[in-house]
Amino acid sequence: MVNKVLTRLKNDIRYRDKIEHVETLPAREAQYGDVDNLPENIVRYLEENNFKLYQHQAQSFHHVRKEENVLITTPTASGKTMAFNLPIMEQLTNNDQATALYIYPAKALANDQLQIIKTLEKDLKLKLTPNIYDGDTPKSERPWIKKNSRLILTNPYELHLILYWHHQWERFYRNLKFVVIDEAHQYRGVFGSNVAFLIRRLRRICNYYGSNPQFILSSATLANPLEFSEKLIGKPFQLISNDTSPSGEKHFILYNPYKKKNDLSVHQETMNLFLFFIIQDLQTLCFTVSRKMAELIAMWSKNQIGDKKPKMVEKITAYRAGYLAEERRGIEEKLRNGELIGVITTNALEVGINIGSLDAVIISGYPGTMISTWQQAGRSGRKHNDSLVVLMAFQNPLDQYFMNNPQFLFDKPHENAIIDLQNQHIARAHLLCTINELPLNRKDLQEYFQADESILREMVNEGTIRKTPHQWIYNSNDNPAFQHGLDQISSDIFKVMHSGRLMEKMERSHAYREAHEGAVLINQGETYTVETFDSKKRFINVAKRTVDYHTQVLKDVDIKITEKIDRREIGGMKVHFGELEVSEDFYKYKIMNYRKVLGTYPLDLPPLKFRTRGVWFTLPSSLKEELEKKFEGDEIFAGGLHGTEHALIALFPLHVMCDRFDIGGLSTPYHPDTQEPTIFIYDAYEGGIGLAEKALEVFEELVDSTRALVDNCQCQDGCPSCIYSPKCGNENRPLHKDATSYILKKMARNMQSGTKEEIIPEIKDMDMNKFEEKISMENSNPALSIPLTPPNKATVGSEGYVEFEALDKLTQRGKELYKSGESQEALSFFDRALEIRPEDAELLQYKAMSLEQNGNHKMALEYYQQAFALNSKSEELTFHLALSLYNNKDYLEAKLLLSDIIKSNPGSDHAYYLLGVILQAQEDVQGAIQFFSKALSLNPDHEEASERLRKLL
Repeated sequence: MVNKVLTRLKNDIRYRDKIEHVETLPAREAQYGDVDNLPENIVRYLEENNFKLYQHQAQSFHHVRKEENVLITTPTASGKTMAFNLPIMEQLTNNDQATALYIYPAKALANDQLQIIKTLEKDLKLKLTPNIYDGDTPKSERPWIKKNSRLILTNPYELHLILYWHHQWERFYRNLKFVVIDEAHQYRGVFGSNVAFLIRRLRRICNYYGSNPQFILSSATLANPLEFSEKLIGKPFQLISNDTSPSGEKHFILYNPYKKKNDLSVHQETMNLFLFFIIQDLQTLCFTVSRKMAELIAMWSKNQIGDKKPKMVEKITAYRAGYLAEERRGIEEKLRNGELIGVITTNALEVGINIGSLDAVIISGYPGTMISTWQQAGRSGRKHNDSLVVLMAFQNPLDQYFMNNPQFLFDKPHENAIIDLQNQHIARAHLLCTINELPLNRKDLQEYFQADESILREMVNEGTIRKTPHQWIYNSNDNPAFQHGLDQISSDIFKVMHSGRLMEKMERSHAYREAHEGAVLINQGETYTVETFDSKKRFINVAKRTVDYHTQVLKDVDIKITEKIDRREIGGMKVHFGELEVSEDFYKYKIMNYRKVLGTYPLDLPPLKFRTRGVWFTLPSSLKEELEKKFEGDEIFAGGLHGTEHALIALFPLHVMCDRFDIGGLSTPYHPDTQEPTIFIYDAYEGGIGLAEKALEVFEELVDSTRALVDNCQCQDGCPSCIYSPKCGNENRPLHKDATSYILKKMARNMQSGTKEEIIPEIKDMDMNKFEEKISMENSNPALSIPLTPPNKATVGSEGYVEFEALDKLTQRGKELYKSGESQEALSFFDRALEIRPEDAELLQYKAMSLEQNGNHKMALEYYQQAFALNSKSEELTFHLALSLYNNKDYLEAKLLLSDIIKSNPGSDHAYYLLGVILQAQEDVQGAIQFFSKALSLNPDHEEASERLRKLL
């Protein structure tokens, strides 16, 4: 049946020209394994259910019996659940006091798995009294569960909140033998990094009660499975990855609606293909990008098929989160028994729920990771059944990359799941929680958290915790777990309110991007408009509205390199990794209907400033002339840099599991910190979350896939399938596709030009002056040098191109920051300006003034003296130098300079006042009175002179 449908699809004029590729995955026979000395109840269970263990399931038994931690990464429908459930049941059979904790990323998954556990409990004649313990568990049932249940199913959010009450769970923790973490690959990025600390808190509590549980992780296939699992848990793991379960032949179709121009939207194409399959009598599951789209495609499909086959209307439905539990269970049962032939769903049916074997799956739009793609594809063709899978491409770069490079999808795993244990904001939050749960000693600090005591010293100074001779103790009566969510880094959280009800929470950066005043916000498939945005009180009020437009925010970005950590030399190319200081200024937003701009409106939001980590690389400035000779158009070099940055960021999630919005970028034909054309890619989170660091490792693969994306795109000048970005803060200007392609090819050639590759650690506490000298030395090669005066035009963007317009823009911004008291930020602008013109007396003076404002009197004096050497005639500069000399207690030199001012300008009340201050410091009271009196005679409104004189008299 499946082969016949595939043949018809290939021959149908409506579809055949849009089929980019068909990959046939061959059928596979099962390979079975034996386990000796199984308990009688498990032997009986296997016999009664005619169940034979696959080799990978038997392997799991062996590792569990050896008390090893296990990571299982076999595909969907390979019997992973049984691979960990049966070995655990064996141990719970042999030890009737042992307990187990099952952690799922979502409540719905825990509910589904509870039924499986209860069936096993009954069949194996065990008394486990399994229960779900989460936010929905009735309070009246909680004490009984704590006292009686041997197997608890929960989620990380609940565990995070209840660890503080561990004394109520003493029986359970004292006997805890196993912790199961299902769908472990979902614990990545910010969420995963938080959960990694949560697991360490759990392990410490178990140790306190005398237990040391084994961890069993079930995950989709990853490129870095052992690295990931060991970072998540903090223990070594044994990997089970060889799938020995049977599988039918699977035909995987890559379908590209954009290969041939037509008037249909991608969602209409999805509906047509869905109807084609169900009319051919293939039971089909269609995954869509949103709840709203699931409902729309279901409605369209029913309307279309109602005229031809009215009896089939009732056999089609939508399925999504938000339905009542009994509705979802009913749909699942009808799928299993064949009453439904077609279901359109969100990713709610991606994992965990038993819906039987399906004939076909349509994945409408690449779901963001290859893991999700294969999990959705695994819903069809279980065991020996043949099946079809269609990946329907959208117009974005990731989807189009797969259409033009199909083997990337069917090749080895490419995605690295990232957990970052170095983010100080996350570490601080969980250390607070752990100290609240149990006083913390140095041994536990090192064993579980590998954290530096400096974090704790900061919290001691703030009064949050206190230090005793042997441990740290929490100082308050609250539970800090309620203040720190697992989906966040910052505590700067906005509440989104609808009709007085809390709808969701989001960090400030997220709020700026998606919930600024006037924004269209989507929540659970519904659209809302932001009516008010209170930045200080952190409240956002929205109104529910159906609108035919969306909003896009624009921002300026500024980056300063603060520390270099690593550098890779790949052939002839250097790629750097280090600490960055990022400033993002969200200054306006656009209202758009598809690509048509309906209006542009200003935003008045304080800039976001944060420190993060990123990678950057430079290109020779000679490339500009090279490109301008080769190609025609405006802003060729800038457009090529900008396009390269966009394309690299577009394919970043192929190699490092993240969302495009988890990373930021910047490109510029000149950056003051490198003095060369530079492209930055950075983690869009305070402190960084390890994404850019992993990109440093996979940089060659990232460049190769990006080059293939751009070269294979059929557009002439760039499009959303290659170098356009949906989040560009510079409105996708300038962009130049040919220059982008040329730069990427040149990068690839440079990386292949040598075989030497090394990672060079930098000195982490490097003095910034030495650091900037180091950059200057690295860039001193005459072949790569560029003029110190950068180009004239200045535009700034995120995922955009920026040119620094020499002195006027940098100096103006520095002065503004200085006048507003933001001296540290001002210094960064004056430093950059001084790199362009190092012997500018005004810039040197302003840098000195900023240092003075920042309390660095010694260094301020050095810069005042440099400025004075260039311009000794300026009365203002002379006065500032005298003031700096006073601050450094060089009273004699200060008095000489002030005397010079008075000689040339006898009416300088400031000079007389400062002389009075100096004499007062030297305890010459009469002299001080004389000079304060003179200052007041010249300026009766001189308040400081009046106040000092009053106190002396």
